[in-house]
Amino acid sequence: MPTPLPISGELRSLVGSPTEATLLDSSPRSRVWRVELRGGGRVIVKQIADGGGAGPGADARFAREVAALRLAARATRPAVAPALLGTDPASRVMVLEHLDDLGVADDWMPGYAESLARLHALTGPPDAGTLPAWSGPTAADAESFLALAKALDVPVPPAVPRELADLIDRLDPASHHALLHGDPCPGNDLRTATGVRFVDFEQASLGNGLVELAYFRIGFPTCWCAMSVTAAPLAEVEDVYRATWRSLTGTDVPGDLADACAGWLIRGDALVERAHRESVDHLARVPTEDFAWGHVSARERLVHRLGVVAGQTRDHDRLHALGHLSAALAARLRERWPTLRPLPAHDTRPR
Repeated sequence: MPTPLPISGELRSLVGSPTEATLLDSSPRSRVWRVELRGGGRVIVKQIADGGGAGPGADARFAREVAALRLAARATRPAVAPALLGTDPASRVMVLEHLDDLGVADDWMPGYAESLARLHALTGPPDAGTLPAWSGPTAADAESFLALAKALDVPVPPAVPRELADLIDRLDPASHHALLHGDPCPGNDLRTATGVRFVDFEQASLGNGLVELAYFRIGFPTCWCAMSVTAAPLAEVEDVYRATWRSLTGTDVPGDLADACAGWLIRGDALVERAHRESVDHLARVPTEDFAWGHVSARERLVHRLGVVAGQTRDHDRLHALGHLSAALAARLRERWPTLRPLPAHDTRPR
């Protein structure tokens, strides 16, 4: 039986009367329709659903997305998100501007990086409290990472526990107020005639934009379509991001990209889809089982991240020992499971 379109009389008077509604594919956490309006025009109707696994409840996710869209609306010419046309908090429904998606381009990353920097630069210290602060890795994540090394019989350099504790402190978002999307994955963006716009802000937060710029290096850690970006394309997107940030804020991007990547490395929850996060220690599963998410396995994701951090920290003053441990762990994983594949190249982005 088709799900009825949950659009109230008040919203109808605001945006128009629907004549046809098409239910679109979406996550278990929401229902999304493309709606034709009487007199012409289209809108998107999105309802935040109950359930959907770990994380905040439906009311909190609705409030979070609405707040993020209102902050994102500060960007004009071009915009970085669809316009929010109306809301019905009682039903957790929002009506959004319909955008014509031009589809995936082969050279998609520079425009993506530019829009990501423009999104991040929209907010600052006066916006503290409008969204939750970004949740970084914890001491429990560090302990799990060290336990993984022990389980794989890889010696831990004596300096690593202190390096991890200091890393967690440096990743504290308290002094950062960039508008983070929360899940900036291919599929949560639309390529429009005026540039990339992001959708699905249910996990938006305020923090350091480097934790999302790190997606390109670390393999898109919260995404089913993990991929590898290397060499010239990687340098280009990072240069685009930094140049865009500098042009908008007059400052260099704060923080250390190596810290951001190391933070993603030690988070076991970044090996599984959202519905399975905050449940068990996923790093502890790695020695005994290889669990898939999308087309890539947990061990394959982990080997990629270990290699990235090892490469970034060879000459790093504050993560040198972690770099040595990462290289040794990557070697042990490949030695024990020699059929592990590299992550797909970035040009295999799902279409």
